Amino acid sequence: MNASAFPDLEKSQQVAIALLRATRVLPVVTVDSAEQGVATARALLDGGLTAIEVTLRTPAALDAITAIRRDVPGIALGAGTVLTPQQIDDARKAGAAFLVTPGTPPALAAALAACGLPVVPGAATPSELIALATLGYRVAKLFPAAAIGGLALIRALQGPLADLLLCPTGGIREADAPAYLAEKNVIAIGGSWMVPRDWLQAGRFDEVTASARTASRFAAA
Repeated sequence: MNASAFPDLEKSQQVAIALLRATRVLPVVTVDSAEQGVATARALLDGGLTAIEVTLRTPAALDAITAIRRDVPGIALGAGTVLTPQQIDDARKAGAAFLVTPGTPPALAAALAACGLPVVPGAATPSELIALATLGYRVAKLFPAAAIGGLALIRALQGPLADLLLCPTGGIREADAPAYLAEKNVIAIGGSWMVPRDWLQAGRFDEVTASARTASRFAAA
């Protein structure tokens, strides 16, 4: 199977690229309630970050996506940790505007390519990245970035996969963000350092906003 099997993928990939280029730092958020999701999205937006990825790791995730879509329309809203075709449909119905996966086996890659939504598919190895590029993907999430080589791996990929843009995610800390964003094949980074779960559970949304404000300065640099 190759790119010709998915004629609409190029258009949706361009939308994904534009979204990541606009935000540069994508907060990866795990929430325990819809209300927590809305408060987090507002705090991030107040800090200057314009997108949010809500992971499908808790029972509250889909309700949170629906509530954020309704109550915080100014933020680009994605669903993360998408693992199955059913979750593609569930996330779309909940109101997600883009999708992110931690890894992308062939059947999931095909379902994502056909779904019409902007997608950032996950991969951890050159072989996985090449497979995605062959299908027509132009941007991929490199996960778990820090654990599999971090900046050294990203730099090594610039030669053989020069046309594939990366969104490294996983283990990236605030102090690491500028170095990752400076790499020519990195369009954006994903991270949770500005939304640690204990902050969200304790209602420390002022700290989320402060951390998001720092991250937004990295994004603008």
